Parts: sequence; structure tokens; C-alpha cells
Amino acid sequence: MEVPNITSLYQTIIESKAELAALAEDLWRHPELAWHEEYAVKRLSDFLRVHGFRVETGYLGFPTSFRAECGSGSEAAFAIAAEYDALPEIGHGCGHNLIAMAAMAAALAVKRGLDGGISGRVVILGTPAEESGGGKVKMLQKGCLDDIGAAMMVHPSWRTVPDKGSTAIRRYDVDFTGVEAHAATTPEEGVNALDAVMLLFAGVNAFRQQMPDNCRIHGIVSNGGSMPNIIPGSARCRFYLRSSDEAWIERLDRRFLDIVAGAELMTGAKAKITPFSVPYRSRRPNAVLNAVYVDGMNTLKSPVVVNSSVGHGSSDFGNFSHLVPGIHPYFAISDHLIAGHSPAFAEAAHSELGRENALKAAAAMAEIALRYVSDADFRRQVHAGFEVD
Repeated sequence: MEVPNITSLYQTIIESKAELAALAEDLWRHPELAWHEEYAVKRLSDFLRVHGFRVETGYLGFPTSFRAECGSGSEAAFAIAAEYDALPEIGHGCGHNLIAMAAMAAALAVKRGLDGGISGRVVILGTPAEESGGGKVKMLQKGCLDDIGAAMMVHPSWRTVPDKGSTAIRRYDVDFTGVEAHAATTPEEGVNALDAVMLLFAGVNAFRQQMPDNCRIHGIVSNGGSMPNIIPGSARCRFYLRSSDEAWIERLDRRFLDIVAGAELMTGAKAKITPFSVPYRSRRPNAVLNAVYVDGMNTLKSPVVVNSSVGHGSSDFGNFSHLVPGIHPYFAISDHLIAGHSPAFAEAAHSELGRENALKAAAAMAEIALRYVSDADFRRQVHAGFEVD
């Protein structure tokens, strides 16, 4: 059976527009942090059950993950990923409520196509803790993509763009321990842990001059001492290291650790380096899937901006894209530039424009999923040149 065109799939989704909008708004008004998305998981899993999906919650032992499936067949399934965690204080400042709604909308259109005679399986994966928790990474370690051939999700932005890739990320807390002393009376007795932190920042700043544009390092001081007249015996900082090049993320990692060691030598303070969250890999966008997404969004009059720059953000979907072909494109929720992880982005995440474009992105996602499971030639194109690494 031929896959319905994107206009038809979009019309299927629009039939449930009110229900989907209410779902997105409900999640927006109930933001939950990574690994604590109990409300979201219940709402989403109940939604999928009502619409005829086979649903397993607590999937792979993670209380706020789920897997829902429809269709049949022995070929590898296509996975649509849903995210639904929020940010501290800001709430849905990354728009994961719209990501979840788009996944549910795509599920409705996919179900209609599979019930209408298209052969194949589509899986909706509920993936918790994208915001620094690495939910997808941990689910991968337990085999969440073992029977999946390709995967996709969509993400809000201030404009509609294809997947341009993203940076790998490593995150570290660095604790320096020195010797506390009175800064006025006995400074010679102290070993200044804050000096070590400041020298670490100085070393990173010097290194930035020799970094290519596909790399970023940024950090904060999370503990700089208690009083100006006390030489800090302990100090802490947190750094994020990013690169879209997997070889360069290794170089950044080695150089950062060398700079930490240098700060130890210069001050006499001792460092303890603790990974903060799990590493995310860079994202490898699939050109064939991207092309279908671009065509679909243009057809639905959500014009796509295409440029060659690589995204500088990071996502645990990057780890998915190294195991199976996949894309993580964007849809517009604003008509002007707004920063991610900001109050302005959170407001746009429950705007009418955001919901409208999320539903269009859902239709494009449904078209891609149905083509993948039903068209062997399309699958071959998607997998051409792809290698697991």
C-alpha cells in the first residue's frame, strides 16, 4: 500500500488538534526534572493506550521511560523518540512539552497508516532525562535500539531547520583541596584552592585561541571560598567541553586534564575530577531522512532555513545516531531569534505558533516513519554509507 502524502497525514493529525494541544499545555503546566517525569509518563502512556498502542512503562528498568508499539512484521522497526523533562526554575525552557506532543501526533498518523494496510512496525520511545541526565545513553546500554532500524525526533527552535548535527559533550566537576589559613596574619600557611580554580580558567582561556570553531569550553565557579580574609582550603568549578568532531572531543579532554594538573603544580592544591552526567556523542544527521523532512515542512508551509553550519548544542540523541541512521531536525516556535533554555523560550513553548509547527513536524515525522517501514528501496537509501561506530 502506498504511504499517504504529507498533506493527508497532517489532516489526520489536525482531527485531534484540540486533544494534542491540551496535552502539550498540560505538560507545560506540570514541568518535571530529569528522572522525575512521573506525571508526563502517565499522560503520554495513557494517551497511547487509548489510541490503540501496546505500551510498556518502566521500560528497561527506568521508571520514567516507556515503549509503545503498533503494526507488525519482522523487519526492523522505526523509532520516534519523545522527550518530556524540564529545566530547574525555567520549566519547559527547551520545549520538551512540544517534543512529546509531536511524538504523540506522529503516532496517531502512523497508526492510521498501519491500520489502513501498510506493513511494518513503529515504536514510540519515551526517553527521560535528556537535560544532562543522559536517558537515551543509559537506555542504549540496555538495548533500547536492538530491534530498531532508524530513529527520529523533532525539536523546537526559533526557526525550522534540518538536522545540522551537534556537539559531543563531556562535563566535569573539579574540586581543588588546599590548606585554609588567615589571609592577613598567616598567609604563608595557606594553600589557595581558589587560585587553582582561577589558574584552570586562565589555562582554558589560553587554550581557546588554538581551538577550531567546532569546539567550545565553558565553565563556572560553584564554590570560591567563604570570606575574603580566609585563604580558601577548598574550591570547586564545573566545566563543559564540546566538539562536533569526535577526535577533537578527545583532544579537548586530554588538554583539559593537563591544565588541571598544571593548576595543581602551580598552587600545591590537589584536584579531584568527577564526571558530571554521562558523555553525549556528536550527532550524525542522515541526508536522506533530512531531505524528506525539508520537503515535507516546505509543503506544509513551514519554510525551512538551510545552511551549512553545524549546531553547537548537545543532545543524547547523538548517541542514537551512531548506532542507527537518524535525524533530530527543528521546527520554529518563534518568528525571531530567542535563546534556548530561557524564559522567552519557555513562553514560546506554549504558543499557538509553536503548537502549529510542532504538528506539521509530526506529519513529516509520520511520513518518514511509514516510508521507512514500508519501502525497502527507501530503507536501502537511508542505510547507504551508514556505519555503526
